[in-house]
Amino acid sequence: MNKLELLANVLEYIEQHITEDIHTEDIAGACYCSRSSIEKLFRCVYHISVRDYLIRRRMTHAGKALVERPDLSVLDIAVMYGYSSNESFSRAFRQVWNQLPSDYRSNRRSPELFPRMTPSLEQGDDLMKTTKFDISNLYDLFQTRRDCYFVCADIRSLIPINEISRKAGDLAIVESMRRLEEAAGENDIVFRIGGDEFVILTDSPDEKAARDKMERVLSKNGECIDFEGQAIPLSLYCCTVRLGKKTMRYNELFTELWEAIRDSK
Repeated sequence: MNKLELLANVLEYIEQHITEDIHTEDIAGACYCSRSSIEKLFRCVYHISVRDYLIRRRMTHAGKALVERPDLSVLDIAVMYGYSSNESFSRAFRQVWNQLPSDYRSNRRSPELFPRMTPSLEQGDDLMKTTKFDISNLYDLFQTRRDCYFVCADIRSLIPINEISRKAGDLAIVESMRRLEEAAGENDIVFRIGGDEFVILTDSPDEKAARDKMERVLSKNGECIDFEGQAIPLSLYCCTVRLGKKTMRYNELFTELWEAIRDSK
């Protein structure tokens, strides 16, 4: 089994058992490899531990449940994702989303902060170039809105923020998503397509409306995030793009959005 196949198996196992009390040893055993092997793989590709990835995916699922299942209490959702108390769940949730579950639920939005990762098995063994976020669950929506505008954004200089602390980098990602959420309309969808790349899929072919949303995002440039008492300025690149009415394959859509972000810099 090569590294890409192993990574794909690990990611699939995590998704299939996301609500269960699983640990790195369980994942390694199910994938017929050592714990150290998958830890090295995750740190090489994602620069985080398997446990950290698992927590981020759980809290992304939990965020959706908080918004989409108002019939469930916070404790119900905590138990659903393997936590025995509100306190332990809230602590993990706040580490990922930078707010309490109750506050998150009141916002009534559920962006894909940490979408599932997926390696492409067709492009060789270059892990750094073949791993991306999997947002294929939104593909049908892309097709129904293919004449609508996207507002694309990218964090300026995330590496220096990560050098302060990976937690500071995570906070910058959360804040970037929040800024896009604030600019988005009621029927817009906000999602993440890469390490520091984000998109608003609008529900309109109106270029001016899209550019107004872009300007609202850019108006926040230079505002600081607070990390353990340190004020860190955060700015984004931003652009608008309309991909047209042609039907696009999933990979083509990704490429078009990434190229639009690259060209905006």
